[in-house]
Amino acid sequence: MSASDGAARSTRLSDSVVGIAIVAITGMQLMSTLDGTIVIVALPRMQADLDMSDAAKSWVITAYVLTFGGLLLLGGRIGDAVGHKRAFISGVGVFTIASLVCGLATEPYTLIAARALQGVGAAVAAPTGLALIATTYAVGHARNQALAVSAAMQGLGSVLGLVLGGALTGLSWRLAFLVNVPIGIVIVWIAVTRLAETGHVRLKLDITGALLATLGCTSAVLVFTQGPPRGWVDPWVIGAGVAAVVFFVAFLIDERGSDNPLVPLSVFDNRNRVASFVAYFLAGGVMLTLSVMIGLLVQDVLGYSPLRAGISFM
Repeated sequence: MSASDGAARSTRLSDSVVGIAIVAITGMQLMSTLDGTIVIVALPRMQADLDMSDAAKSWVITAYVLTFGGLLLLGGRIGDAVGHKRAFISGVGVFTIASLVCGLATEPYTLIAARALQGVGAAVAAPTGLALIATTYAVGHARNQALAVSAAMQGLGSVLGLVLGGALTGLSWRLAFLVNVPIGIVIVWIAVTRLAETGHVRLKLDITGALLATLGCTSAVLVFTQGPPRGWVDPWVIGAGVAAVVFFVAFLIDERGSDNPLVPLSVFDNRNRVASFVAYFLAGGVMLTLSVMIGLLVQDVLGYSPLRAGISFM
């Protein structure tokens, strides 16, 4: 057992969720969820201010979702490898810096790249934040309360993001991103001063699997976003489709032979579990797509203000 393991085990777990530690742990859950919805009502203003094409506008959402979802499993493994507190602080720091770049962006490509970086930070901070609940609060009432607060923060973030995004966008769409900067700084400060580091183990990270999964998803998204304007038989679209198939097949091969696979193939052995995966996939895809489309409809077609558009979702 390493020294860090011993230190982690000797730290007494809290019997009460009351305290400032829960602010840092669940604050990132709030911020990452809020950021996913706050951008929806700000999209029309961003497009007009930065002279973005429709394709570029869609990538403001897609870039974040791809890196967040594609690297989420790897982010959790990073916490196991280097310590959850260290990984959490790093993830929040990256997310905060990327938010600042988004708010100061003067061209579409800078904004899209910074959005992708936001997803990277959230992919590391979100799972390690949940892990810190288990290493900070004792099993039973305290841990159950902490998990409930975390879930509440995610629900609050999805709703608050629409209203807060509308209110801030009425002043400037840049505030929709810059609001994350002071929140992120406070979370990092609390985490550094109030959270205890956890033990970590030596393990080989499946970085290849994470990259293949993300590249496969990116290629698939390119097919569906570029197919309508370019035509489905366009060489560029066909090439992206072939690349998606190659990446996904390579991902399956990598997972089969990896010592620590991101997605153990055994999770697909249960028929009910697979059905749940499919349901979550379809429901998530429909909800995200409709949210963006409705946000654009009520502002670009119906002429709603950003605040009214956010409230209309509720």
